[in-house]
Amino acid sequence: MEVELESSGRARGIDARSLEQLRTMGTVEGCSTLLLFFGAMPLKYLAGYPLAVTIVGAIHGVLFVLLCALLVRGIARVPLAPSLASLGIAAAIVPFGPFLYDRKLRALLG
Repeated sequence: MEVELESSGRARGIDARSLEQLRTMGTVEGCSTLLLFFGAMPLKYLAGYPLAVTIVGAIHGVLFVLLCALLVRGIARVPLAPSLASLGIAAAIVPFGPFLYDRKLRALLG
């Protein structure tokens, strides 16, 4: 996707507010993934507290669905190419993926 630049060097036609919401949700969802994998799961399997995964997993699930909804909305509002939005969903599945994906979103602002 080719983006026109304004004289300030920022991308033209980008809804910066929607993009910022998407970036924030990506960071929050990425942190919840790390908390689930490196906090709740060790508590479940090493310390015998399965409730940790139940609680953190439910929160993470809601955040993942919200992130996916923002990525779909981003196709129209930001605008994101559908392939870039799909990459965002794939990145959200991998630990540290949302933080790497954020670089691509930040690049849209120029």
